[in-house]
Amino acid sequence: MRRLEISEKMRELMTGYYMAGMQADCNAWITSGAPVELLHAFDVYPVYPENHGALIGATKFGGYYCEFAEKKGFSRDLCSYARCDIGCVFAGTSPIGGLPKPTFLFACNNICNTVVKWYQVLSRIFKVPLFVLDMPFIRKELKEHHLRYVEEQLYDFIKFVEKITDRKLDDAKLRDVVLKSMEAVELYSECLRMASNRPSPMTCFDAFVNMAPIVCLRGTDHAVAFYKEMKQELEERVKKGISAIDNEEIRLLWDNIPVWYRLKWFGEFFEKRNACLVADTYTNAWSGFKVVRGSDVISGIAEVYTVSYLNIGMDMMVDIINRLIEIYDVDGVVMHSNRSCKPYSFGQYEIQKKLSVPSVIIEADMVDERVFSEAQVVTRLEAFLEML
Repeated sequence: MRRLEISEKMRELMTGYYMAGMQADCNAWITSGAPVELLHAFDVYPVYPENHGALIGATKFGGYYCEFAEKKGFSRDLCSYARCDIGCVFAGTSPIGGLPKPTFLFACNNICNTVVKWYQVLSRIFKVPLFVLDMPFIRKELKEHHLRYVEEQLYDFIKFVEKITDRKLDDAKLRDVVLKSMEAVELYSECLRMASNRPSPMTCFDAFVNMAPIVCLRGTDHAVAFYKEMKQELEERVKKGISAIDNEEIRLLWDNIPVWYRLKWFGEFFEKRNACLVADTYTNAWSGFKVVRGSDVISGIAEVYTVSYLNIGMDMMVDIINRLIEIYDVDGVVMHSNRSCKPYSFGQYEIQKKLSVPSVIIEADMVDERVFSEAQVVTRLEAFLEML
């Protein structure tokens, strides 16, 4: 498999991100779906426990750190991002030496409700304030009263941060940060769309590996510069006809969070069978930051973050997946029934009935390698590929 050269730069960039977090005089632990632009506007450094969890999974230490939380009474049925992150707090370290102690916590439940309990636990452990941004679930259509509900909370959050930091929100700076976020998201979306070419210049594994800047550095010049360079590399590959794998015969779409500790294994498995996972629902969830209802900054933030992929009804999810199937012209869908992520996995058996191409469901966990059954996954995937 031909990995993207930009991935090396991503590692350097993220190393710098974590080191800067250690030196920041004020930081907030934040969930991946929360509006980070407000933190940047206050010069509060954002720290992402979920990205930390993915990093731990990729280093194959997920089960090890989950056990620290489990020994304190946290059930193995809970999210493994939460378990390994809380486990690292109890262990006092992690593969990167742990995260800096938070000044305060900012959780948004547009990705799941586990984050609320997770951050309440962190708030008790660190004895720091927590703000929970409660998002209304969008079953079919975003309505004005949804936006008003979120906007009011965003203004409450601004007062919350002003009180803690003794700083006033700079409106001009917030607008600048939002514009940088939108530019980075647009560039990242263009990178992902490159995989619609035949043969594809990248796999969804490239997208997974290089998604850290759009999560952790959204709203900064770093993310914009990184995705400009990634786009240039992909354009060069398309121009020269360089494919991610040799003999691309089957094109597939991945659904759900990746199995972080098996990225290489999955990549090699599909490559040996001339199958290319060209896209996925997880990284494409970061490509929809578009405001259509107005020009007010706070209203725009409310709109963008309310309609996140895990905060919408099943029919809306089906529409999105079928649209991705069409854009990337895939032959089938591999659906990861993720033991850790109930909002993402619940309903997959119903969703697959409504997809326009065949699909298969495999069972695993995003971080906890103790629940992965290689033989079971191989059996299901081989049968599926033979059928296509």
